[in-house]
Amino acid sequence: MTEDPRVDEARAERLVRLGEPARTAREAMYKLVWILPWLVFLAAPVRDLTGGHHSTGATAAGWAGLLAFVAVYMTVVFRNMGRALPARVVAGLLAVLAVLAVTLCLTLGGHWLGLFVYVSVSCGLTLPLRASYWTIPLTTAAFLAVGLREDQDTAWGLVLVVLLVGYSMTGVRQLVSTTIELQKARATVAQLAANEERLRLARDLHDLLGHSLSLITLKSELAGRMLPGHPDKAAQQVADIEQVSRQALVDVREAVTGYRRARLSAELAGAQVALTAAGIVADVPHEPDLSAVPEESEAALAWAVREAVTNVVRHSGAGRCTVEVLRRQTLDGQMLEVSVEDDGSGGSGDGPGNGLTGLRERLEKAGGTLEAGRARHGFRLVARAPADPPPAVGSEA
Repeated sequence: MTEDPRVDEARAERLVRLGEPARTAREAMYKLVWILPWLVFLAAPVRDLTGGHHSTGATAAGWAGLLAFVAVYMTVVFRNMGRALPARVVAGLLAVLAVLAVTLCLTLGGHWLGLFVYVSVSCGLTLPLRASYWTIPLTTAAFLAVGLREDQDTAWGLVLVVLLVGYSMTGVRQLVSTTIELQKARATVAQLAANEERLRLARDLHDLLGHSLSLITLKSELAGRMLPGHPDKAAQQVADIEQVSRQALVDVREAVTGYRRARLSAELAGAQVALTAAGIVADVPHEPDLSAVPEESEAALAWAVREAVTNVVRHSGAGRCTVEVLRRQTLDGQMLEVSVEDDGSGGSGDGPGNGLTGLRERLEKAGGTLEAGRARHGFRLVARAPADPPPAVGSEA
C-alpha cells in the first residue's frame, strides 16, 4: 500500500526543523526529546555513583564531573542542531568532553567508559566531515587505551559502538543537510515556475491585446471617415469593432486561465481582415495543410503570424504583405515554415521588441526557430516549427 505523500512531507519537515534553530518552546522540546534517549549510556555511571562503591568525596566529585560532562555535551549537540557555535568554541568544548571522559574513567573505573560514546557522537555531529573522519577513530583509540587498562570486557564490547555511532552521526548530519537543500531547491523551483507563468501570461496578453487593439483602432478610424457620407458602412465597421472586442475579451480570459490554444487557420483569417482594414494588399493562404502538425508547433506559428501582422499594420507603412505557409524537409526532420514579408520601411528601434523576444521564446520551446530582418524590398519574418509529431517513448526505429 502506497504511503500518503503528506506523511513523507511531514517527516521531512520534522527532519529539517532538527537542522534549524528552534523558533518556539515546542520545537526546543522536540529537539530535547530527540537527544535525551541517547543518554542511556549514562546509566552505568549513575549506578556506580549510587552503589556506594566510592568515598563521599569521590562520589561528590563524580556527580560534579558527570553533570559538567552532560552540560557540555548538551550545549554542543543542542546548539549544533540549529545555529552552530563558532568553530573555536566547538573545538574547546570537545576537548573538555574528551578530558572529562578520560579523567572520570581513570579515577572512577570502567563503568564510565560509556562517556566515550558521547565524545564520538559530538565529533560526528559538530565537526566538519574531514575532521570527523579522523577524530572519531582517534576517540576510539583513546577509548581502547583507557578501556583496556580499566575493564577489558567492557572495552571490547563497546569499541564498535564508539566507532560506528560517530560515523552514523555524520550520516545523520548529511541527511539533514541534504533535506534542507532539497527544501530550498523545491522553493526555488516553485518560484521559477511562478516566474515562467508570469512570462507566459505577459506574452499572451501582449500578443492578444496588441493585435486586437490595433484592429479596433484601425476600424474606429475607418468608421470615423465613413460616418458622414456612408453611415451604413460605418455601422458595419462599428459592428466589427464590437465583435473584435468580444473576441479579445474571450481570448484574454482563456489566456489567464491557461487554456488558450492559438490556431494557425484562425490567425491567417484574422490577418486577412486586419491587413485589408489597414488598406494593405494582402496575399494570405486560406486553407494551409496542417495535417499531423503538433499542437505546440501550430500554436507557436499562429502567434508568429499574429505578431508579424500586428507589426506590419502598426509600424511598417507597407502597401503589400505576403504570408506563406510551406513544408520543408531539413536535417532535423520536416518543418512547417511561415513567412510574413512586407514592402514597408520597418518599425522603429534598434533591437527586437518584447513581441519578437516572446515569440522567439515560444518557438524555441516548441523546437523551432525565428528569423527576422530586412529583406530586399522591405521586412521579412520567418518562423519554423516541427511538422511531425514527436516519436512515442519506447518506440522502435
